Amino acid sequence: MRQQAVGIPVDYPSRVRTVRARLELTQAKLADQIGVSFATINRWENGQSRPTRLAWQQIIDLEAAATLDESQIADSSAKVPTLDFAADPTVVAAVAEANRLAYGHLFNLAFATEISLIDPLPHQRIAVYEHMLGLSPLRFLLADDAGAGKTVMTGLYLREVLARRLINRVLVVPPARLVGNWEREMRTLFRLPFRIVRGADAPTGNPFAGPDSDRVIVSLDTLAGERMFARLREAVAAGAARPYDLVVFDEAHKLAADREQDFYVRKTDRYRLAEALAGLPADNPRWQLGWSAANILLLTATPHMGRDFPYYCLWRLLAPDALATLDAFQAFPEAQRRLYFIRRINEELVRFDGQPLYPQRQCDTHSYPLSLEEQHLYDATTEYITKTYNQARILNRAAARLAMSVFQRRQASSTYALTRSFERRLARLDEAIELVRSGRTDELEQRQRRIGDTPDFFETLTADEDADETGERHEEFEEAALGGVVAVTLMDLQDERSAVEGLLGQGAAARRGWRGFQVRKAP
Repeated sequence: MRQQAVGIPVDYPSRVRTVRARLELTQAKLADQIGVSFATINRWENGQSRPTRLAWQQIIDLEAAATLDESQIADSSAKVPTLDFAADPTVVAAVAEANRLAYGHLFNLAFATEISLIDPLPHQRIAVYEHMLGLSPLRFLLADDAGAGKTVMTGLYLREVLARRLINRVLVVPPARLVGNWEREMRTLFRLPFRIVRGADAPTGNPFAGPDSDRVIVSLDTLAGERMFARLREAVAAGAARPYDLVVFDEAHKLAADREQDFYVRKTDRYRLAEALAGLPADNPRWQLGWSAANILLLTATPHMGRDFPYYCLWRLLAPDALATLDAFQAFPEAQRRLYFIRRINEELVRFDGQPLYPQRQCDTHSYPLSLEEQHLYDATTEYITKTYNQARILNRAAARLAMSVFQRRQASSTYALTRSFERRLARLDEAIELVRSGRTDELEQRQRRIGDTPDFFETLTADEDADETGERHEEFEEAALGGVVAVTLMDLQDERSAVEGLLGQGAAARRGWRGFQVRKAP
C-alpha cells in the first residue's frame, strides 16, 4: 500500500542514506530512480536542502519496498530444509561421481578415452585431439582409408564436445544401410543414445522436435525427401526446436554434383540437402531451410573419385565464402587446406609399438594377348564409343554419354559382358525407333532427360561399396543407361542400329574363336 507523506521530517538526511544503503544503490542510481540529479541527492544526505513533497513520497515508497524485500528474504531463509543424512549412500555417491565426471575434461584433455569402451589407435587420437577439437566451428573433411575407424573418431569427438558443453544437438546423416551401425556403435562404444528417424515418422509428427530429437540419425535419402526435409525446416521455424549444432555426413562422396561441358552445374538432391544444412544459398525454394549448422563433418574414404569438380564441390560445403569458385579452390594454399582436411592411407597406420596396422599391399599388372577377332572387336567398339560420345558431348546429350560409359566398362571386362551390353543396346534402339515411327518423339525426349539425370551407378559407389552390391543393381542400372541415344531422327537411329548389329556379330565371332581356342588347348 502506498504511504502518504504528511510532511518532511527533520531526520530526512539519515533516512535517505538508510534507504540507499538498504537498496544497495549509489547516489547516482538513486537519483535516476527518483528523477533528480546526483548533486541533489548529495545535498539531501548532507542536510543542505530539503526534498520536495513529490520526491519525499518516492523515498517513502522505496523505503517500504526495501522493508518488504527483507521480510520475504527472512521468510524464505526460515524455510530452508535441514540436512538429511538418511539418504541411500549409493545414490549420494552416484550423484557426487556424476558431478565430478561432468568436469573431467578439465583435468584430462583426452577424457572421452576414459569413459568409452574403446582403446583409440594413434591415428584416431591425432585426428580428434590434434585436428578436430581445435577447430571452432568445425568444418572438416575426414578422408582416411576404409577401415581406419572414421565412426570411432566421430564418436570420440562427440564425447569430447558434449562433455565440454560446446554443442547440444547432433544430426548424423549416413546411407540407409549404415543407419543401424551408427546407432549401435554410438550406443555401445560411447554410451550416446541416438534416435533413428525413418520415413514413416514424418506423417505422424515432427521427429526433429521434442526431448528425444537432440541426437538423431536419419538416412541421406530419407532426409532429402520433400516431406522429411519440410519437417526439419518446420521444427525450427515453429520454435519447437533449435537448429542442429553439428551435422555429420557419412560417405560424403555420395553428395554428388558435377559440371557439364556447357558449364551447367548438375546437382543431385543429396548435394542440395548438404548445401542447405551447410548454409549455402539455395537456388530452389524447395531447399530453403531458414537455418544452418555451425559445424559440418564430412566422412569419406574416396573424396576425389577421379574428378576435380565434384571434389571441389565437397570442399565448397566446408568454406563456401573462401571457395566460391573452382579457381579459388585451386589457388587455396596447402597450409590452409590442412585446417579442413586430413587423409591417411592404410599403409601409414601403425599401432603404439610402431607395427603396421594393415599388411602392405602388393599390386601387380597382368597382361594377356588378344586374339585377332578380339582385337578387331576392341578396335571397332572403341571407334563406336568415341564417335558416339563426341557427338553426345557436342549436342549435350548426357543420356548418351552415360550409355557409352557402360560400354567402356564392359569392354574392359570380357567379351561376353560386352556382347550382352550390345544386345541390350539393340533392344533399346528398337524401342526408340518404334517411338519415332509412331510419332511419339516427345516421349522419347522425356526418356532421355530422365536417363540423363540418373546418377552414374559406378561413379557414386566406391570399390568396397560396389563389392557389397548385388548383380541385380548392376543390371538395373545398365538397362536404364543403355536407353540413352544421341539423335532422335529415324535415319540416325537406324544407322546406329546397323552399327550395333555389326559389333554384335563381331562379338559372337570373337566368342566362337575363344571357345575353339579352349577346345584345342584341352588335353
